[in-house]
Formats: sequence, structure tokens, C-alpha cells
Amino acid sequence: MKKTLYIILGAAMLAAVGCDDFLGLKPESSLSPDQYLTTDDNVGAYATDLYNTLPVHGETSWGVWTRDAGTDNMAYSNPSDCFAPGYWKVGQTGGSYSFTEIYRCNYFFDNVLENFEAGKITGDADNIRHYIGEVYFFRANCYFSKLKALGDFPIITYCPGDNFEDLVSLSVRRPRNEVARFIIDDLDHALQYLKESAPNGTNRISKDCARLLKSRVALYEGTWLKYFKGTAFVPGDAAWPGAATYPDYKYPSGSIDDEIDFFLSVAMAESKIVADKHGLTPNTGIFQSGPEEPKNEYFDMFGNPDMSGYDEVLLWKAYSVAEGVTNSVVEFASAANQGYGTTKSMVDAFVMADGLPIYASSDYPGDRDIRKITEGRDSRAELFIKKPGDMNLHSEGGPESFPVELYPNLVNSTSSMKYTTGYALRKGLNFDGAQSNRNKSVAGCIVFRAVEAYLNYMEACFEKTGALDSDAEKYWNAIRERACVGSFQTTIENTNMPIESRTDWGAWSAGTTVDATLFNIRRERRCELMAEGFRNDDVRRWRSMDQMINTPYHVYGVNLWDQLATNPEFLEVNNNNLKEGENVSPKAFSKYFAPYHILSNNHVYDGYRWNMAHYLDPIAVQHFLITGSGTASASTLYQNPGWPMQAGMGAE
Repeated sequence: MKKTLYIILGAAMLAAVGCDDFLGLKPESSLSPDQYLTTDDNVGAYATDLYNTLPVHGETSWGVWTRDAGTDNMAYSNPSDCFAPGYWKVGQTGGSYSFTEIYRCNYFFDNVLENFEAGKITGDADNIRHYIGEVYFFRANCYFSKLKALGDFPIITYCPGDNFEDLVSLSVRRPRNEVARFIIDDLDHALQYLKESAPNGTNRISKDCARLLKSRVALYEGTWLKYFKGTAFVPGDAAWPGAATYPDYKYPSGSIDDEIDFFLSVAMAESKIVADKHGLTPNTGIFQSGPEEPKNEYFDMFGNPDMSGYDEVLLWKAYSVAEGVTNSVVEFASAANQGYGTTKSMVDAFVMADGLPIYASSDYPGDRDIRKITEGRDSRAELFIKKPGDMNLHSEGGPESFPVELYPNLVNSTSSMKYTTGYALRKGLNFDGAQSNRNKSVAGCIVFRAVEAYLNYMEACFEKTGALDSDAEKYWNAIRERACVGSFQTTIENTNMPIESRTDWGAWSAGTTVDATLFNIRRERRCELMAEGFRNDDVRRWRSMDQMINTPYHVYGVNLWDQLATNPEFLEVNNNNLKEGENVSPKAFSKYFAPYHILSNNHVYDGYRWNMAHYLDPIAVQHFLITGSGTASASTLYQNPGWPMQAGMGAE
């Protein structure tokens, strides 16, 4: 039992002792760990390996652009069990409750901080300080992933020995707001050590990256506490599972309302620093429809192999065919998005160019003709939503390329080439046909970009004060101007919340529709950050799925039955093989293609449903058994709200 707990809490420390595996380096076998971390190069190499913990493009995937799957933005060919209560079950082992990456960071601090202060690490002291700052950043980011998945979590800042009692005491979960405060403290440490500009430019973390992450964490926790107040999901509530461990819990700020205010204030302060320093990449509003057409910097930014020239991009990963580090982004951006379909709800979120929502405008062309769905609308829709006949590539470049966008293939038996909803995106596309070959894309991957700071400030300001200050209005106007869209006030004044709440989860918090201004702040975030991996986190911290506990939600795609189903070009792409209830959803159900309402054996055939427990992950049974000496009920841990302490069982 001691050995098992030690593995769980200290696996990364053991990995660090071996060091050559995860560092990608080959030190002399006689070199001990304490000797290894004694030069600036080796300290830098250790920090560099932690960059692998950041979300980047995969070699054989569409990369980060798939991370909105399982939301109202995007649907994968197979639905998530998260929306089928009873199918997401407690595991016996594994899950989100782990410490591997955290312990890699703690091992670093145990072996570097004291030696650096004592002058025992040779090399450039400024670079060493920067690498220390990076590891503080990475530990904060690792803890943020735990906060989002599990809420309350143990705070451990060093590598413990193998004493069983000590390890059990360290495994006690800390209240989630204290975890968030710890993350912010780590980022403050990072800011003390990091250079204003990183040694390798925007391929390494800078102070502004730490500031942006700090604003992200603070906004997340502030809004989580606000919308889950009065439930078992926040510390201090009578139903909170941590109540037995922390009876009569008191917030560091004095009350939950003061704690909310603290986090929102941090979010505003940090995001303002970044927003005021970095402008937005210009956008012509026009998609480059041929090699001779003028380039659009904003579109190109997302698929450029070299992102170093964009002030908006704070951190990005570079790829290189010569170095064997590639991805498949261009391939899937020019094809079917690897089976990740953009939803009708996402497409409908984009307003008209004059700022009017589509239902309030007489100029909206409707969705019968898929080629016209973005006409006269927010330029982000025109740029990033593909339509039949649009140019994908400047040259063919090989058998995998799709130089011109075809009508969507809804019935392809290969899931990666199937248009799951009929709508697809081209974010990340560049026009080099050679990059459309399998694993040959070198499109860079944006990790942080400054527009998030604009959005974070807007939202934190409104959540904190109930109004927009002059800075929030300035940032919103800048985003709208870049998107070539009219006044946000026009959008707010013409927003119909009953219509929006039918399909947009951001219209909801705690089972109630929100204010039109707040909704449109959320809408702006949704449209600007589409497919960049924010939506899952956002709808959870906003508590935006309660309404689906009693009312199922159906995912829809293209308008199939009004016009598309009789289009000869569309039918040819689909092999003239549309079969209702076999490979497409029935016309009698909806004129819109419903990817999950085709075969009745689908877990979500009757729509997405929700369980409150699903806002957090369950903790696997193994962890209770270990910390309870074989008896789960004796564990120092507690399970997340609504989840049982029995493997193979769904939430209550």
C-alpha cells in the first residue's frame, strides 16, 4: 500500500531521477540528478521539456482546433458520454487525480532553487532565473487543469519521502478557491523570475503569458464561485463534500462574495496590462479567394508556419519538416476537420455585419443554400466557415489535398473524412498545397494570444460591477472593429433572449437565462475563440447546462431537407445514398441534419441530457482505497458531488 501511494504521489520524482527519458537528452550514466541540474543549459532543458504539457497540434490530428468538441460549438462523429447520464462512470483506476506533472515541477524546485541562490548553478544567471519562472508557470498551469477537472485538490510544493503516514496527510484535498489562490501565487513567483521578453522570442513563455494565464484562472474561479454559490460545488456550503474535513470553513477574503470580488479584481488587473500592451492583428474582412488576391493577416495568423511577426500572438509552437516535427492541420482544415463538425448553433451565433442578430435582420439570406450562409455577416464567419466552391489550397500538392471545397459528405464511412454536421472550419489553413499531405503541415500552433485579455477584462468587469467601464467598451469596440462588425450596442438592443436560449448554452447560468449584455459578452468570446478550446471550460464555469437536466438538447448541423438534399452536386459527393434513419436523420424530425438522431441505439439519440455531477470529474476508487488503507470509507479523500465511491457506477 505504501508503495502504491508513493507511485501515485511521487511518480514524476522517480522519472526525474532517470531524467534522460523525458528530457530527450542523454547525460552520462554516472551523472547523478543533483549534479545534472547544475548548469544553465541543463536547467533550461528541464524547463523546455515541460512545454510538452501545453496543448499543441498533434502529428496526425487537426490539433487544438478539435477542443470545442462536446459542446454547443462542435460535435465529434461519436458523442461524449458526458451528455448521457449513467454512461460516464467512476473508474477503478486512473482519471484526473494524478500528480505526475506537478511532481516534475516540484523535483525541479527541490534541486534548483536553493542551489541557484547559493550560486552553485553555472551559466547565465538571467537565463536561469527565466527558466525558474517558466517552471513556476508550468506548475500553475498543471494545477489549473486539476482545478477545472476536480475542484478541491491537494497542494503539494515539494517531493515527499516514502513515509506512508506523511503521504496520506499530504493527499488531503484543499478547498478549490485556495487552489486557485495557490495558482495565482505561483504565477506571481513566475512574474518575479521571468524576463519581460523570453530568450527565444514568442516560442518561450514571457511575463505577459503569465499575466494572461493569471487573468484566465482568476476569471474561471470568480465566475465558478458566483454561479455555483449555494451548492455542493463551492467550499463552505452545507452540502459541500469537504464540510467534514473543513467544518465552519471561512474564506480568506471573509465571505464567498468577497472571494468572488477578489478573483474578478485580479482578472481585470492582469488582463488590462496585457490588453493595453498588445494590439490586434488587422483583418481585411475578405477571404483570399485566389493566389492573386490580397492576403488577410488575421486569417493567415492561424495557419502561418512563422507566427513571430504577430504582436497578438504571445506564445506559439513552431513545426519543421527538416526536424521531423510536423502536424496534420492543413490536411484536415482543407478536408473534413477529422470528423469534428461545427454546429448550427455556432454558425447562428455570428451576427450580421451591421451588428444585428440574424433573426432581427431582413438581410440575412437564410440557411437553405449552404454557399450563402455567411453573406453579409461577421467577417469571422466568412473567413473561418467553409462553403462549397471556396478555395482551400493554392496548389494540389498530392493525393490528400482538396484544392476547392466540395459539398459536405455526410455519409462517409471513414469518420475522419465525414462531415459530422455538414459544417466545417478552415481555422489553421494555409494555402501551401504541399502541407496538405499527411503529416506534412508545419502550420504553427497558437498557445496564447492577446485578444483573450480583451475578452477576460470585458467579462470580469461586467461580472464584478454589472456594467462596462470605458476600458471594457474600448476593448469590445476593438474586437468588433477587427471583425468588421457594427456596434455591440446594436447587438445588445436587438437580442431576443428566448430565441438565443433555444440553442446557445451561453444564454444560461444555473437554469436561468442571463442578461442580454452578459450574453453578448459571452457570444463575442464564443465567436472570437471558436475552436480554440475555450468553450468546454466556459460553459462549465458559467454553469450553463442545468437546463438540460430536464430538457434535452439536440445538436443540429446544415439545413438538409429544404434544398441541399436535392442538389445534384451534394448528392454526387454522397454517392446518391441518403437513407433516412440509416445514415441521415429523418426529415420528419427536423429539416436540419441531426448527427446523433439517426440510429436509435445512439446514447444521445433523444438529445443531450445533463447531470449536475458532470460539472466535475469523479475520483477513481483506487485513490480512496490507497489513502484509506484498503477501506474507501476510511480515506482522507472525499468524492466529488453526486459521484459514488464505487467503480463502474454513474453519477447519482
